[in-house]
Amino acid sequence: MAIVKAKKPHVLVVPFPVQGHVRPLMKLSRQIAKHGIKVTFVSIQTIHEKLLAAAKLSKDEEKVDLEEDNIVMTSIPDGRRPEDDPNDSFILLESLRDSMPRSLTDLIEMINSSNPDEKISCVIMDVTIEWLSETAEKMGAEPVIFMPASGAGLTMLRHLGRLVDDGSLDSNGSIIRGEKISVWDDIPAWRVNELTWSIPFDLTTQKIFFDCALRIEKTINRIKWLLGNTFYQLEPAACDLNPNFLPIGPLLEMNRSKSSSSIHPEDTSCLSWLDEKPYGSVVYVSFGSLAVFSQQQLDELALGLELSGRPFLWVVRPDLANGSRAEFPDGFLERVNSLGIGKIVDWAPQERVLSHTSIACFVSHCGWNSTLEGLSNGVPFLCWPYFSDQYHNQNYICDQWKIGLRIVPDENGIRSRGEIKTKIEMLFSNDNMKANALKLKELAEESVNEGGSSYKNFEIFIEHLIK
Repeated sequence: MAIVKAKKPHVLVVPFPVQGHVRPLMKLSRQIAKHGIKVTFVSIQTIHEKLLAAAKLSKDEEKVDLEEDNIVMTSIPDGRRPEDDPNDSFILLESLRDSMPRSLTDLIEMINSSNPDEKISCVIMDVTIEWLSETAEKMGAEPVIFMPASGAGLTMLRHLGRLVDDGSLDSNGSIIRGEKISVWDDIPAWRVNELTWSIPFDLTTQKIFFDCALRIEKTINRIKWLLGNTFYQLEPAACDLNPNFLPIGPLLEMNRSKSSSSIHPEDTSCLSWLDEKPYGSVVYVSFGSLAVFSQQQLDELALGLELSGRPFLWVVRPDLANGSRAEFPDGFLERVNSLGIGKIVDWAPQERVLSHTSIACFVSHCGWNSTLEGLSNGVPFLCWPYFSDQYHNQNYICDQWKIGLRIVPDENGIRSRGEIKTKIEMLFSNDNMKANALKLKELAEESVNEGGSSYKNFEIFIEHLIK
């Protein structure tokens, strides 16, 4: 079907249903809506309910209204059976692939028939669900792929076929020759088991995810519009190597005091706690929405934070201890509370935390959203990657940008309390890393301000939508 020329542009936005993919696309939706363009944001039912619940339950004086100007929130079924594990990403991906094309077709037909002047003219989809580009085209809408991870990750995807053909990767996506693989001199190399699809203990599942990556390669090489949450000055080589790529990041909350893109209720009491702490004194600890740890590792982290003697704000999700609520070492909570050095919350308003003047450093899993949010606020990192692209993001942070240190596991895979304490001390005494982080903050601000690289790229996209 030919691309619909609607009287008024109407954009359908479809994220992959996990926190780290929903948030940047919600931020992008707000930016598009700010230009007077109608946006329909489509989540699977479980994510839609979480967005509504998080907005209502966030502990803040401000009430958040998800039905914003020019944005309509709606939901579709996720296609899973009652007996499916709700935490299994592979099952979710397969069920979405089976059910989402039909669900979106029905939704687009309903929208188009209800208001012929505002037919869906464009579908922006997460790169993980790139197969929806075919659905968009069949419905007469222009498909646009959004890359929520780094430009380097996109560059790797573009080169997969070549890397298999030249014998660098096998059919499972494992590195064949040497200990690392590189696609360009100015992009950090990927070491063994650092590739996005790497699951070395389960090669069957790894191959499934690698095959998904190969399918993504074909789509991004034929698609006209490809947007990314990065900026040129941060990843110039990666941006130059992707000719149809528009970096429009960093995507940040437009109004940090009122808007939120979280699917978790945010405990804003930590902000008043931070107000009481000296400038540049607090260690912020958060591992995103998916990472889990053994109770032994959590004990080491707790004791390492205590040993550092620094104030800390620690996000401890209810499922952080391998799916269960974490326990703390005997007397730990009493000691840190009595000294006033520790604040523990289930979830924090991260951008507002990272922009607080009391924050000194960020102990992070190095997810791309967290990476951008940290460097956009001039905060150096202590890196603790968990899986997927987080290892390569760590390479960027520590080796190329030089704004962080690795917290290194021992021979048993445990990051000890001593290692944690030592790295905190090293980072607090390293003025160069703070200076480097502040330089990246300036570059990030310049990129999104009027006349900046990301600002111009976004204007190009908006003008295309309006034509």
